[in-house]
Amino acid sequence: MAPQTFEIGRRTRNLPAPPRIVWESLTDPHRPGSRLWLSLLDDEVEPRILEAQKPQLVVWSSIWLKTPDEVIRFEVAPDGYSGTTLTWTLTSPIELDPSVVGHQRFRLNKLLWADLRYSYGQ
Repeated sequence: MAPQTFEIGRRTRNLPAPPRIVWESLTDPHRPGSRLWLSLLDDEVEPRILEAQKPQLVVWSSIWLKTPDEVIRFEVAPDGYSGTTLTWTLTSPIELDPSVVGHQRFRLNKLLWADLRYSYGQ
């Protein structure tokens, strides 16, 4: 029997870059020539890539020191124009306090819909 996981956050939005570029940004956020976007806070760590299927899927380990067993899944798809529809899903093996969940959702939204978006010039 598979261990139970709790979906504690999910969001879908568009990014202006094509899926291949978004996938590369998620799998190698510090690649030469790219703009810095993955700026972590003191209670965060660099994610490990747990799974990657180019160009549609990237799965990260948790970026939070206090919740290392969480998983962040990114689904990358064309948006029908020249950009990308990106969905992130945050899962945890345990239920978390709503204040922790709120902070984590806020951070993912900021990292992706502000910092990553701005790295593409928007």
